[in-house]
This record gives sequence, C-alpha cells and structure tokens, in this order.
Amino acid sequence: MPKPPLRPEALARRIFRGADALESGLLTRAQLRSSAWRPLFRGVYADRDLTITHRLRCLAVSDFLLPEDGVIAGRSAASLYGAPYGADEPVELLTPGRFGPMAGIVVHRGPVPEKDVTRRVDGIRVTTPQRTGWDLARWLDVVEAVALLDVMVSRGAVSVGALTEYAQARIGKPGWGRLLKAAQLVDPAARGAHESRVRVRLVLAGVPAPVVKYVLARDGEPAVRLDLAWPAHRVAVTCADEPAPGPGGEWLTVPADPQRVAADFDSLVRDLKAALRARRPHP
Repeated sequence: MPKPPLRPEALARRIFRGADALESGLLTRAQLRSSAWRPLFRGVYADRDLTITHRLRCLAVSDFLLPEDGVIAGRSAASLYGAPYGADEPVELLTPGRFGPMAGIVVHRGPVPEKDVTRRVDGIRVTTPQRTGWDLARWLDVVEAVALLDVMVSRGAVSVGALTEYAQARIGKPGWGRLLKAAQLVDPAARGAHESRVRVRLVLAGVPAPVVKYVLARDGEPAVRLDLAWPAHRVAVTCADEPAPGPGGEWLTVPADPQRVAADFDSLVRDLKAALRARRPHP
C-alpha cells in the first residue's frame, strides 16, 4: 500500500505560500508537489481537503498576492457580496501599479481611492458595493452587470438609491452613465441570472418593464408565482428549463427557457410584443 503524502498539522486545511513551507522546513519540494496540496496560483497552495470556492480564491489572493495598493474588484467583489461566480473563475483585482500577468488573475489598472475600499468581507481588501457596481457597469455589458447587481441589491449589500447617488456624484467620469442605466434596470425581486438577463434584454428591446415574481392568486386555487408578468395584459414569461404549469384561464404564457433564448431571442421579442399588442389592458 502506498504511503500517504505528508500533511503537517500546521498546514492542514490551510492556504499557504509554498516558499514559506519550504523555508520553515515543513515540506520538501517533492512533498509540496504531492497530492496532499492543490496549487491555486503561482506559489500559493491549498490543502486538498478544503472546498475551493471563489471566496477562498479571493482570500488567497488577498493574503499572499495582492499589491499593497490593490483591491479585489469587479465580478470577484460582487461574489463576495453574494452574487454567483464560479469557483474556478479568475480573480479580478484593480491596482494603480504594475502587477502580473499571472494565471488565474485578471488585472484592471486604475486609481483606487481609499473611500472606495473596505475590509468588511472576511478582512479581504475589496471595493465597496457602490464602487463594485461602477466597475461592473464599466467592464461588462449592461445585461451582465444588472444580473450581478440584482443579487447584490436583493442581498442588501447595496441599494438602487446608493448606486444612483454614486453615479450622479461622478457625472462626466467614464462609466457614470452606464452605472446610472444599470441601476435603473435593477430589480431585487429577480431570482436567478437567466431571469435577470431575459428581463433586461426584453426591456432593452423595447418591451415594457415586467413585474418580477408576480403572484397570481385565485379563490380556491393555489397561488402561482410568475417569473415575469404584465398583469394588465394577462401575459407572462416563464424562464425555467422545464416550465411549470402556467396560470391558465385568460392568461397567456410565453416560454423563455435558456435554449430558446440562446437559439432565437428575436422570435421571443416578436411573440411577446404581439401578445401585448393583441391583449387589451385588463383592470
């Protein structure tokens, strides 16, 4: 039976710099390359027993690699405020100085005023929620930015008002208008990135803004929660892969599952606009 790799107690369930483990004599170079450890970034390792999340990767960058004047930013910052982001996605950071390139890290360059920095998430140096919103609006298209901001607002990390105020205080600076537009499109009732993307794309295509997660209740029947709804027209859009039974009755349900949206979003817009035109507003 092969001998299990050495796992010193001092490194168990920890993130560490390989050079430190070698210098202290905890590991040899051969032992550092064993299956007991997982490389996260150049020179930074984690115990294989740790569950690797994006938050943990941000923590590794913050502890061992982040420049003194740098900060976790963009989608990585959004993930620290609750927005979904894949465990193995690159960590985004912002720095006014030189850094990298380094595998697994995306570097944005620019000034980072201290008023835009906080350590309120696990002690990690990260952009404030308002600054995070500004960076998302600058670095991503509006659909993707809103999908992340929907979650941040629904989790209470930031408010639409705070995002709007931040944008208006920076009129004339690059990205202020993009943040203002994104803030106007945010809806904290959204539950899921696909639903957020569908809603924003529809609005940008000229469809009136829907009511998100509209609850339709009838006497004696279970309530139905509709993903996107235009109650006055009795029209709804369902975003699920396998839509649940629709509201029935006088309501018309238009499917917007990921497959349809990816294959022919234009037909969805046409069908929805035609349905809204054909159905007179109902009190």
